[in-house]
Amino acid sequence: MKEQQISSVQEWLPIEKILEKGIIKLKDNSYIKIIKIIPINYNLKSELEKEAILNSYKIFLKTCNFDIQILIQSNKEDLSKHIFNIKKQLEKEKNENIINLSKNYIEFIHKTNKEKKSSSKNFYIIIKNSNKNKKENIINDEIIIQDLNEKYFKIKECLSRCGNVAQEYDTKGEIINILSSFLNARNYINSN
Repeated sequence: MKEQQISSVQEWLPIEKILEKGIIKLKDNSYIKIIKIIPINYNLKSELEKEAILNSYKIFLKTCNFDIQILIQSNKEDLSKHIFNIKKQLEKEKNENIINLSKNYIEFIHKTNKEKKSSSKNFYIIIKNSNKNKKENIINDEIIIQDLNEKYFKIKECLSRCGNVAQEYDTKGEIINILSSFLNARNYINSN
C-alpha cells in the first residue's frame, strides 16, 4: 500500500507572498491585485441615470484592454440578533397592532432567511500581470507592480463615472482576510 503524502495548505496555494496594496505574488512568478468595488444601487436610479450608467460601464469595459476577473461573493446574513431585539421590544409593547405587525415582520424575516434571500454581496475585480522574463526579477517585479497600480487607477477612474467606488487594500491583514473568505466560501456553500 502506498503511503499518502500529506501536503500543507501553503504548498497547495499558488501564493508565494503577499505584498501591500492588494498585490499578491504567485508561485508562477505572476502577480494579481485584488480591488474591492462598492457598487451603487442601480435599481434606485431613474431611467435616464440607468442609461448613463450603462454607457459609462461600456466605456469602462472598452478602456480596460487587459484581463480582469469580476468576482461576486454572497454571504448569508445572520439575522438572529435583529430578531432577538425585536422580541425584546415586544415584551414592553402594549399596542396590539404593533405586536401583530412585529410578529408578522419576524415571520417574514424567518421566511426570507430560509429562502436564502437575505444575503450581502461583496464585489471584487482581480487583475493579473505575468513576469515573463525571470532574469532581472527585481526590476521586472517593480515594473509589474507599477503596471498593476496603473490598471487599478484606470479601473477606479472608469468605475467612478458609473457611480461605483473602487478601493485597494492597505494592509497584508486585509488581503489575508479576503483570501480566507474566498477559500471559506466553499465551506459556506456546502453548509447550506
